Amino acid sequence: MNVAIKVGVFLVGGYAAYGMGSFMYNMGNDMTNMTKSVGQMTQDVHSMAKNMNGMAANMMQMARSMVDGQKKMGDDFANVARDMNVMTRSMVAMGRDMNGLGAQISGMNVNIKEMNNSMSRMSNDMATMNNSMSGMRYDINKFTKPENIMMPFMR
Repeated sequence: MNVAIKVGVFLVGGYAAYGMGSFMYNMGNDMTNMTKSVGQMTQDVHSMAKNMNGMAANMMQMARSMVDGQKKMGDDFANVARDMNVMTRSMVAMGRDMNGLGAQISGMNVNIKEMNNSMSRMSNDMATMNNSMSGMRYDINKFTKPENIMMPFMR
């Protein structure tokens, strides 16, 4: 039995050695894979840090652009406000001018009325003159044809 026990112990020891060797081999593979994964994670974190630095630079550029844009918009609104003030002053002056124009038109209406009255008087005077000339025509006609005066029955 001694031999059987020795063979059994040897077999159990072999199985135990095989199990322990397999465990150690698998643990070594797992440790290698974990080390590779940690190396890959380190590269990923490094790449992510570079990307975040680039993104931070882009955000700074965007912030500067926004500040510049706001300044330009502020300047544009200031120009609009100045132009509105100029336009308002121009409209006030235009209102004064329009008021003056109304007064001038009123005076012109008075002058047109006076001119119409003068033209009416002139028309009446011309009618009177036409009547006078008609009478003169008769008198002139008498003097240019003296035979009519001397012999009125010949007419």
